[in-house]
Amino acid sequence: MNSILAIAAVVLKEMIRRKDAYVLFFLTGLISLGAAAVNVFDDPAVVGHVKEICLLLIWVSSLVIAISTAARQLPQEREQRTIYPLLAKPVTRGQVVLGKFAGCWAAAGLSLAVFYGFFAALALAKSGEFESGTFIQAVWLHWLALGVITAMALLGSVVFAAPSSNATICFVAVTTILLLGRHLGKVAAQLAEPLDRVVYFAYFLIPHLEWYDVRDLLVHHQPAIDWLPWLMATPYALGYMALFLHLAWLVFRKMPLD
Repeated sequence: MNSILAIAAVVLKEMIRRKDAYVLFFLTGLISLGAAAVNVFDDPAVVGHVKEICLLLIWVSSLVIAISTAARQLPQEREQRTIYPLLAKPVTRGQVVLGKFAGCWAAAGLSLAVFYGFFAALALAKSGEFESGTFIQAVWLHWLALGVITAMALLGSVVFAAPSSNATICFVAVTTILLLGRHLGKVAAQLAEPLDRVVYFAYFLIPHLEWYDVRDLLVHHQPAIDWLPWLMATPYALGYMALFLHLAWLVFRKMPLD
C-alpha cells in the first residue's frame, strides 16, 4: 500500500509542476469571468448560457487533464528508463498500475476542485442561487466519470504505441459515448437482425458516461437527484475502473520493457 501511495504522490507532484494544467486553469477562469461580465439587456436567460459555457469548459478541460496525464505515465517511464529502478524496489507491476491510476485520479480531482470553484463563484456572483446538494452530486459524478476515463487511458497506454495516438483515441471514444451512447438503444430497436444485437451488445458493453453528466441540473437550479440512484452510480463506475485496470495489468505484466 505504501508503494502505491508513493507512486501516486509522484504522479500528483508531476502534474503540479507541469505548466499545461496551469494554462487550462487560467484559460477556464479567464473565459468564465469574461462571460460572467457580459450583461445583455439585463436578460436573466443570459445567466443560464454563461453557466453552460463555464460547465462545458470544465468538462473539456478536465478531460484534457485526465487523458493526457494518464496517457503519458507508463510510456514516459519506459522512455526515460525509470521503470527499471522503480520495479527493482521491489514494486510489482500491479502496484505500478494502481499507483499511476491513483495519482492521475487524484490529479483529476484536484483540477475539479479548482474548476468547480470557478463555477461556484460565478453562480453566486451572477444569480445568487446555488443548490448545494445538486452541486455536490454533480462534482462527485463528474469525478467518477473521470476515474473511468483515466483507467481507460491507462489501459490505452499499454496497448497503443504512442501517447498521442492513445490520447486521440480516448478523446474520440469518450466524446462518442457522451454524445451518442444514450441513443444506441433506440438505434438498435430500429435495426434488423443480426445488426440490432450487435448494437445492443455495444450499448450494454460501453460505460455510459453520459449518466454522469448532470450539467443541466446546475444550469437550471434543479433539486438534487434521488440519493439511491446517485449512490448506485458509484459501484457502476468503480466496476468499470476495476475492469480497465485489470486489463491494463494483464497487458503490462506480459509487456517486455526492452
